[in-house]
Amino acid sequence: MPAIVGAVKVNSISSSSIFNIGDVYAINPYTTAKTFAGGGSFNTGNGIKIQLHKSSSDVEDSDFIDQPISGTA
Repeated sequence: MPAIVGAVKVNSISSSSIFNIGDVYAINPYTTAKTFAGGGSFNTGNGIKIQLHKSSSDVEDSDFIDQPISGTA
């Protein structure tokens, strides 16, 4: 069934967004990200006390490509 769309104003779209007007069967956004974090990272809460002595994050990534996204458009 066709869609009837009125006026549309788009202020901004980020690089990993999808903007669609009308009928669509499937929308598949794709993006990749790699996060490195040391000990005590990503802690949430009230009154957290963390004591880390000589903490380090060793990052060695020799394969360069973890999730290829070419050819998925």
